[in-house]
Amino acid sequence: QVRLVESGGDSVQPGGSLRLSCAASGSILLSDTMAWYRQAPGNQRELVASVSATKTNYADSVKGRFTISRNNAKNTVDLQMNSVKPEDAAVYYCYLKRNSLTSYWGQGTPVTVSS
Repeated sequence: QVRLVESGGDSVQPGGSLRLSCAASGSILLSDTMAWYRQAPGNQRELVASVSATKTNYADSVKGRFTISRNNAKNTVDLQMNSVKPEDAAVYYCYLKRNSLTSYWGQGTPVTVSS
């Protein structure tokens, strides 16, 4: 069993920066894909960024502004958010995918953007 705990959600001004962190506990494999998703009110949950053993992927809306990083020794995955925009406001979820049948979600951490 895997447990994911997010932290770092806060209120940030437009143009500001925020760093989210996800701590994974349990049996974490190097082959697991870890990702950040977000869900704004009234919207579907969407992929923000993912990192696997071979590649990193970003949503077009965050490319050049957000950076995902993974520390395999600590079993953490962070999301550095720069040049934050109002449309980045959402609940951000940590996600781990092991295979087509096994995946895990964190409880989410809220990010608000306001001046």
